[in-house]
Amino acid sequence: MRMTDDAQAETVDILLVEDDAGDALIVREAFEHHKIRNPLHVVTDGEQALRFVRRDGEFADAPRPGLIMLDLNLPRVSGMEVLAELKADPDLRVIPVVILTTSRAEEDVLRSYSLHANAYVTKPVDFEQFMDAVRQIGSFFVSVVHLPRA
Repeated sequence: MRMTDDAQAETVDILLVEDDAGDALIVREAFEHHKIRNPLHVVTDGEQALRFVRRDGEFADAPRPGLIMLDLNLPRVSGMEVLAELKADPDLRVIPVVILTTSRAEEDVLRSYSLHANAYVTKPVDFEQFMDAVRQIGSFFVSVVHLPRA
């Protein structure tokens, strides 16, 4: 899926913050299966996520993501802490953040939206439904929505 800007097509990099290798693999497979050609970058904890978006250390050359798919249950720095830091930073707060988590807890939903998450998606247990959820996220945020330029 490509984001278009009138005359010129632009690729949107997507950052997946996911510590579960199986879930990260499902997201990668969903990208391949649904022909989502956007570059997918994966980090496995909240600390790496913050270094990636800030282009710190080993991520100095990382592209600025146009979309972040963020799990809540992460080692080192939680997904909520990552979300709070992203939305508190004037340079990073414009990046859409989709919470992609197993949590169905109403308090997590409310807190995510109070911290300005752009969407909250509970990971389906069923493989095909999970793949379809990833497709829908990609379709909406990469093809339908006009995202700010990096």
